[in-house]
Amino acid sequence: MLPWNRLLRPLAALLLTAAVAVVPAAAAQAADAPSSGWNDYSCKPSAAHPRPVVLVHGTFANSVDNWLALAPYLENRDYCVFSLDYGQLPGVPLVHGLGPIDKSAEQLKTFVDKVLAATGAAETDLVGHSQGGLMPRYYLKFLGGAAKVNALVGIAPDNHGTTLSGLTNLLPYFPGVGDFLTTSTPALADQVAGSAFLTRLNAGGDTVPGVRYTVLATRYDEVVTPYRSQFLSGDGVHNVLLQDLCPLDLSEHVAIGLFDRIAFHEVANALDPAHATATTCASALS
Repeated sequence: MLPWNRLLRPLAALLLTAAVAVVPAAAAQAADAPSSGWNDYSCKPSAAHPRPVVLVHGTFANSVDNWLALAPYLENRDYCVFSLDYGQLPGVPLVHGLGPIDKSAEQLKTFVDKVLAATGAAETDLVGHSQGGLMPRYYLKFLGGAAKVNALVGIAPDNHGTTLSGLTNLLPYFPGVGDFLTTSTPALADQVAGSAFLTRLNAGGDTVPGVRYTVLATRYDEVVTPYRSQFLSGDGVHNVLLQDLCPLDLSEHVAIGLFDRIAFHEVANALDPAHATATTCASALS
């Protein structure tokens, strides 16, 4: 008899790998100082935007390619912007977010401390795409991050895992895949609905006190399914479906994080709610 429960989750992780692999790798890795102007440790937050923004990439991405559009968008709005690489695996260049998510959260903790020390700020805001919107929740809940983070904005985050539209039902036909994925790419198995990691993370509630949460989702997400599983429950939560703001927005899982300026406008609103403006289809031109 096949070990059904043990095999079911990891094939979904394999499918997750295939789905997100369309994200282009950067031409060259910049582990701590990507080009395009962000990760400038001499940047001092302004009175208007007193908190530095840390961008957290998704699975199979890195600190450059995930943010070639959003980082300049925020810089042009007078934010100090930083991004990190996390979840690296030995012998796997350019694409990250593959290591155990709890260990990746420890890397985020170290990076946030570095940014706060350099900028002199007391708190930061976090913006993450896909796994990058999920992983920081572990930092907030278990690693003391709530004292150092004002807001977390998740763009298509897999907060409650993914079923990939039921494709996990194919897993029993691929014996051996489960062990390979669990040992070789643990972050993928961690992100599948029902994983031990997600069970622990979501036990006792989705949020922690003192942090504002925003979730941006698209109904056309083909990776984190069902898309409503991305939404959080709890105090200080603002869940947004992009198509409620602009029915013409056809972005799927990758596009919403890479170049959707309607989503970017909502990110800016979440970072500075006191000066938020209505997000509409016209926000794509702003």
